[in-house]
Amino acid sequence: MSVLADSPVEQPLKPYLTIRPSSGWAALNVGQIWQFRDLLATLASRDVKLRYRQTALGVIWVILQPLLAAGIFSFVFGRVAKLPSDGIPYFVFSYAGLLGWNAFSSTLGKVSGCLIGNSALISKVFFPRLVLPLSTIGSTIIDFFVALGMMAVLMIAYHVYPGVGIVLLPVWLLLLIMLAMGFGLFAAALMVSYRDVQYILPVVTQFLLYASPIAYALSAVPARLRGVYMLNPLSGLLEAFRWSLLGRGEVGLGYLSYSAVFSLLVFVSGSFAFKRMERRFADVI
Repeated sequence: MSVLADSPVEQPLKPYLTIRPSSGWAALNVGQIWQFRDLLATLASRDVKLRYRQTALGVIWVILQPLLAAGIFSFVFGRVAKLPSDGIPYFVFSYAGLLGWNAFSSTLGKVSGCLIGNSALISKVFFPRLVLPLSTIGSTIIDFFVALGMMAVLMIAYHVYPGVGIVLLPVWLLLLIMLAMGFGLFAAALMVSYRDVQYILPVVTQFLLYASPIAYALSAVPARLRGVYMLNPLSGLLEAFRWSLLGRGEVGLGYLSYSAVFSLLVFVSGSFAFKRMERRFADVI
């Protein structure tokens, strides 16, 4: 009978990934999102491909929708109400406002519904949930540049030319998307537990449409109400957006600074709120 030599005890394999709750700035874990950049690119590509699949007009809807809305605004606010448009043809004026508004509302709508729309993926696979809202930005940017091309055609047709402020247009676009992302992250996280949010959000969005200088100029707002009106952060951003495109409008540095700071705070607080509620998504959704 032979005695076998003691074999070394096998060490347990270390887990590939350990999921632990985190707090503070580490909660955002931007590095983890970078690790899942392939998934982010895949989801963004899927969003673009599926957006207009099985539609007869396809990407033409990106141009057709704001054109129809601009035509309605021109008739109601320009012809009937006879509101001022800062010396710009009302159709071009309203289309410019809708260009910035659509970037905001499209981002808000897609970000707020991204978790419910991908509930099967969330309940079965682990990945940073922030990848889902971030993946929606790509289609928003593409839609914006397609509609911007139509804006250039309208400006040439109506002999309206931008000034040096056009170089700041990407700044206003970025702030509009950040503001929409911040609100959208709040709404998406809440919608997992409270589906009422999906019914409240369209009402709030419709209210913001008419409470912002899109179909009318800021100069049409009575002076005594201007301070209250500018509490809406979209007012300063959309007015600056139109100023960059058309070279007309009122851009107050104080109001614009307020809108920029507000957008940054909403984006950061929305990101932290989303991450804080993230651990419950797979169980509740």
